[in-house]
Amino acid sequence: MPVDVLTDVVISRPRDAVAAYAGDPTNAPEWYANIRSVEWRTPPPFAVGSQMDFVAHFLGRRLAYTYELVELTPGERLVMRTAQGPFPMETTYEWEPIGDAATRMRLRNRGKPSGFSHLVAPFMARAVRRANRKDLARLKEILESAGA
Repeated sequence: MPVDVLTDVVISRPRDAVAAYAGDPTNAPEWYANIRSVEWRTPPPFAVGSQMDFVAHFLGRRLAYTYELVELTPGERLVMRTAQGPFPMETTYEWEPIGDAATRMRLRNRGKPSGFSHLVAPFMARAVRRANRKDLARLKEILESAGA
């Protein structure tokens, strides 16, 4: 059973500001509760083909994985993918302007668990949705405080 979770939030900041901050993987540990560190495998700047090593804690487990940027439309959309491990994942960020001063950010996580992870996919989808909501709320708090 695939996992496909879409969450969104409206942030009272212009699209370029939201995309610049959220789209920079080095900021991820600040707004993702479960991400502990991000290290570049390829030299910056962030471009299609860039790779970063992430270390996270999720559902009581330490996860280490490498994301590769596979699609980038600056200020509008980025897609990262990882293929290794029991839960290959694709993460998509999309930013949509709402007027001149607000942005709707969409965060989508898709993957197809294998092995034992396949059996707990419905539980994982709920856990991912809950985590994403908290992470987007934290992102909103950071960006709206910075814009004040």
